[in-house]
Amino acid sequence: MGRILVGTASWTDRSLLESGWYPPQASTPAARLAFYASRFPLVEVDATYYHPPARRTAEAWRDRTPPGFTFDVKAFSLLTGHPTRPEALYKDLRERLGAPPKRSLYPKDVPGEILDEVWDRFVDALVPLHEAGKLGAVLLQFPPWFPSGAGNRRRIVECARRCRPMRVSVEFRNHTWMNEQNREATLAFLAEHDLAYVCVDMPQGHPSSVPPVPVATSDLAVVRLHGHSDRWTSKKIEERFGYLYREDELREWAARTAGLAEHAEVTHVLFNNCCADNSQRNAARLRVLLDEAGDLVEVGKGVGAVT
Repeated sequence: MGRILVGTASWTDRSLLESGWYPPQASTPAARLAFYASRFPLVEVDATYYHPPARRTAEAWRDRTPPGFTFDVKAFSLLTGHPTRPEALYKDLRERLGAPPKRSLYPKDVPGEILDEVWDRFVDALVPLHEAGKLGAVLLQFPPWFPSGAGNRRRIVECARRCRPMRVSVEFRNHTWMNEQNREATLAFLAEHDLAYVCVDMPQGHPSSVPPVPVATSDLAVVRLHGHSDRWTSKKIEERFGYLYREDELREWAARTAGLAEHAEVTHVLFNNCCADNSQRNAARLRVLLDEAGDLVEVGKGVGAVT
């Protein structure tokens, strides 16, 4: 049986700060991260999707968390083919690029040497976490317009290569990867390259919808729970992720997680229903349910872990 770490995506979003989840004394970034780390053993950093981190930021995360704490870090948008604001680029690279032709940049809009530099700097910034044993995985979340195919499989392998020696997890937002026709081949491809598949729970019936398939393709398994908001297409984060999992849903995911942990050394479960303190409430309850099932799964020891 493997270890299970439960946490949430982000610890600083506005609606969480306004929810009252943090005590009054946790009024600084350092105090909030310390408080969060006293409650959970794992967090996902989503801010890095919008702006690449500085090494000193990763050093601060390392220093503000106890031994055994784990960060999963979402890859910068440009690196996985998402639209990227030009102002999000490093200043000197933005100046080398000159006046951008569009409001949003894609990899095809950026010269290869600049894209290489973005990759190098992004990975280098995470070295302090990696060397401290606090980096779980770099999350490669690919966009809805990234369908299954040989070219895109090569792209995934290349992204993973650029992240070495750091490990990656792979999340799809295009249904073709996990439909009945391609599912077996997709999972076999990930297993062949020792890439962790990200099982997602999300609203179904959309072009980006992927079914929840809890399976391990590496010694790390990852589950991201996005909720089932009926406003999934909204541009407002609070509406898109405004969902609180019910008790019966959490019990189902506790059972699925325990089953998944039978096939992986470590399983990360991350709640991304980030509206107010929904994620924190659901994550805390899931840990209780996993604790109650302690005879079924060996859960993670250490700070904030289920024991």
